[in-house]
Amino acid sequence: MELIEILQTQWAMRALLASSMVGIMCGVLGCFIVLRNMSLIGDALSHAILPGVVFGFMIAGYSVLGFFVGSVIAGLLSAVAITWIQQNVKTKNDAAIGIVFTAMFSIGVMGISHLSRTEGVHLDLKDFLFGNVLGVSNEDLYLTGLIGIYVLISIGVFYRYLFATTFQPVIAETMGISVKTVHYFLMLLLSFVVVASLRTVGVILVVAMLITPAATALLLTNRLQRVLVYAGFIGFFSAVSGLILAIIWDTTPGPAMTVVATIIYALAMLFSPEKGLVFRYFRNRKMKKKILIEDILKQTLRLSERGSVTVAKLSDKLGFSIVAINRILPKLKRSGLLVINNKVLKLTSDGNVQATRLVRAHRLWETYLVEKMGLTAEQIHEDAERYEHILTDEIMDELEEKLGFPAHDPHGSPIPKSSKLVAFTLVKLGLNQFAKIENQQMNDYIVTRLWELGLLPGSEFKVENISTDFIEINFQNKMIKISMELSKKISVRV
Repeated sequence: MELIEILQTQWAMRALLASSMVGIMCGVLGCFIVLRNMSLIGDALSHAILPGVVFGFMIAGYSVLGFFVGSVIAGLLSAVAITWIQQNVKTKNDAAIGIVFTAMFSIGVMGISHLSRTEGVHLDLKDFLFGNVLGVSNEDLYLTGLIGIYVLISIGVFYRYLFATTFQPVIAETMGISVKTVHYFLMLLLSFVVVASLRTVGVILVVAMLITPAATALLLTNRLQRVLVYAGFIGFFSAVSGLILAIIWDTTPGPAMTVVATIIYALAMLFSPEKGLVFRYFRNRKMKKKILIEDILKQTLRLSERGSVTVAKLSDKLGFSIVAINRILPKLKRSGLLVINNKVLKLTSDGNVQATRLVRAHRLWETYLVEKMGLTAEQIHEDAERYEHILTDEIMDELEEKLGFPAHDPHGSPIPKSSKLVAFTLVKLGLNQFAKIENQQMNDYIVTRLWELGLLPGSEFKVENISTDFIEINFQNKMIKISMELSKKISVRV
């Protein structure tokens, strides 16, 4: 009840409203700051506006508008100075940022220290460094609201320009978008947000409200529009929750907001469905189990070519303990991939298909590494051992085609053919040769192209003409031209 009564007071309502607006606009704008790897620039600008506060006070006194104008000018001057040094002086990018923001911050601290010793002047440095949300005035509230509306509208209006220059700056330039102009406009928005956050979290902690909600949102989704929404909500929740906790525990609101935002980030880091450490741990466990199952099938196939297969032989070949293999065998039996008679392991027909697929993936990838990547036969085995478990049938078919349907891998071992493809394609037919369209094709795209040409599975045709660009066939007294590229992918039966 006491908390509710406190929140109903005017100062608490102003603080709550100001915190909400700062949390939302910091979260949304912070997404572009994080994605552009400009987090350090955000930190720099938040410190570099301090001289603007001093000069604004010297010219206009304790005026919200004076602080705003001075801070924005100082922020823009710092942004221009940092960019100029990065582009024209042989100084590392992060060093240029550090040089400018520490110099500007030092000037601001010296200025405030000098003014605070002047009689009749009450300019407290800690209010600007750490914020004083409980002392937010109506003028501060109006300024924060106007800045928040302007920032959010600007992001909405120029969303496409920000998106293009963030992810594809080179393409954006070719489209006629000035990447440099968008960069400085983003710096302007950043200066506005920093100024609006002065009273709430201060120049030191504003960078946390810019970065942490955005980083959290990026752990939860990969779609930028959702990232903006999530970051805005996380910033809002962190600011409001931090303020309420600060009131309950009688502590400073700015740091409390930062701690809440950090806790939310830690929870997302652990439990995010796609990128969380907990889910990643279980995915890795599942993947390791899948790899062990597939390795058992593959090695059972290979060992069966030399004689009977036992658990002891598998353990010796795979490097896994007999206990670990025995834990997997019941699942293989239930799946109908393996049978065990008198401790001898034997693949079923389905198990043989899966094992052959793995052997095919391994040997195709080894062949690709040697012929296309220029590696030697001694360098390729470990890489192929990893990739054989993730190569899809479509990728293997594409590899096989690019390699010209090789029969053997670099070690001389035969490469199994796909269980769903015949080894003969239209391009291998000779002139005046008869053939039929095979029932199974490489993928649905080939089936669709054949249907468009009026060719169905089992259609019988005769090759009438072969050129460098196409093959012409006679189907039911109708001449059909098929491009050479498509001819290489159409499976036929002679």
